[in-house]
Amino acid sequence: MQTLSLILWAPAVGSLLAALIPDNRAHLVRSLAYGVSLLTLVLAWSLPFRFDTASGDLQFQELHPWNPELGSFYALGVDGISLPMVLLSTLLSVIALLASHSVKTRVKGYHVCLLMLEFGMLGVFMAQDWALFYVFWEVTLIPLFFLIDQWGGARRHTASLNFVLYTMGGSIFMLIGLLMIYGGSEAHSTAMPAMSEAAKTLPVDKQILIFLGLLIGFGVKMPSFPLHGWLPLAHVEAPSPVSILLSGVLLKMGAFGLIRSVGMLPEAALALQPLLAALALISLVYGALLAWRQSDLKAMIAYSSISHMGIVLLGIATLSETGLLGAALQMSAHGLIAAALFLVVGLLYERTHSRETADYASLISRAPRFALFFTLALLAGLGLPGLAGFPAELHALVAGFDRFGGWTVFASLGILIGVAYAIRTIATLLSGPAPTNRREFSDLRGFELAAASTLAAGIIFLGLLPTPALKLIGASVAQLSADLTTGGNGGQP
Repeated sequence: MQTLSLILWAPAVGSLLAALIPDNRAHLVRSLAYGVSLLTLVLAWSLPFRFDTASGDLQFQELHPWNPELGSFYALGVDGISLPMVLLSTLLSVIALLASHSVKTRVKGYHVCLLMLEFGMLGVFMAQDWALFYVFWEVTLIPLFFLIDQWGGARRHTASLNFVLYTMGGSIFMLIGLLMIYGGSEAHSTAMPAMSEAAKTLPVDKQILIFLGLLIGFGVKMPSFPLHGWLPLAHVEAPSPVSILLSGVLLKMGAFGLIRSVGMLPEAALALQPLLAALALISLVYGALLAWRQSDLKAMIAYSSISHMGIVLLGIATLSETGLLGAALQMSAHGLIAAALFLVVGLLYERTHSRETADYASLISRAPRFALFFTLALLAGLGLPGLAGFPAELHALVAGFDRFGGWTVFASLGILIGVAYAIRTIATLLSGPAPTNRREFSDLRGFELAAASTLAAGIIFLGLLPTPALKLIGASVAQLSADLTTGGNGGQP
């Protein structure tokens, strides 16, 4: 079995083994889940040392016939855009497991679902066949539904149902678009290269319809305005370790799929460029305004994710090398930042059973480690130089201004609103009046401190030394940008 298959199937095998363990052996289930997730992490993080950063082509490819009559393949591979997402998925899966020590009921089912969720996420980023991609896309839906519905908050049933309805509704549009390409292909293959070639030969008006379907499907997952309705409730009601994966990785699946769609349908992307830019700018401002209005910390972070993913969409909308670099870098940066925020808020909630900002006033005097990591993540989210958010936002804004000119002021407005609510929250944490119901609670310790420190190190490293990440992404983005410039000549009006 080759490396990518080992990485992909390790969580699935671990999930199956965990399901066979008796229910009363919770400690063994946890140990197995930790061990499998750590093994997957080690295997995945060995890939960059063997990855040729000078090449924009797929690497570590695997290709085996899956359904010859349909023309589908078990095809895996990674490039500079998907490899960072694989690394992020394995890292945050370990972080989520470390943060799951408070789960005391149905421990086996919880860890089985988490491992299956990791399996689905990795499959989405590795798949090089659209049929296989769609299978893994739907696989993530099942464990995430149960994780929210069975281990979530008071409104967990509504949140899980909203999530399923939104995601499945978007998936239908995505599936229709892919079937339209498949039906117009002479090769009748679902392999991504074959589908891409077939898509570029379709009439431009048909390409636009297909792209709109894909935009709806992937836009729900990002989420982009106005397809974001499921996100705030799902985040608030989901267990915090699940929110780490939901915001840190699952949202990136939508952006990743949209980048693949842009490469497959360049003429349609160019024709709909104003729509993409408008959705990005609205998401930026709208998400920031809603985040500003929240007193619930989890809700604030959820709405801020809409704003930050608007930066990703803005970078994609530019269809330029600089903008796509910013989008890809922001996907990794926001994954680390959102994971750190949800980790800290989740651990605070376990201790205090409150997510209200006012209840954490003067946090620095009660739990300085909590205050430190929370402040660091908030500063990174607002784009402070030296932290992960800055180089990503800079690339996207520079490319946005170059392509859209004065309209980019709306992006700046969204970022300024983000700065306002981040500074307000930091001021409360550091110097706000002590709450009247002040309670003492323990600071970060043990595995909690290790998890928070790992995310903080990633945020600082990506901010101070973005060159390795840009080098990893650069060749693939340059190749995609060149395809956008020269591709799509086969379409007929």
